[in-house]
Amino acid sequence: MAREESVMTVVRCPTCDRPVEWTEASRWRPFCSERCKLIDLGAWAAEKHAIPGEIIETEDGPKRDRGERDDD
Repeated sequence: MAREESVMTVVRCPTCDRPVEWTEASRWRPFCSERCKLIDLGAWAAEKHAIPGEIIETEDGPKRDRGERDDD
């Protein structure tokens, strides 16, 4: 019988770059810890991260479209 070898996937924490095993035991994946997860969440909340969108002209000058939709 052939023996199957399992290869564990390891990713880097997006906040601190530590290796993180991609398993059920890695509670905060892809982050290494709750702290790194919260640092990343705070960066999104402070608008340090953004998903690119088209630049739209407004009366106040050009702004990025945040992808908001008016589904009415």
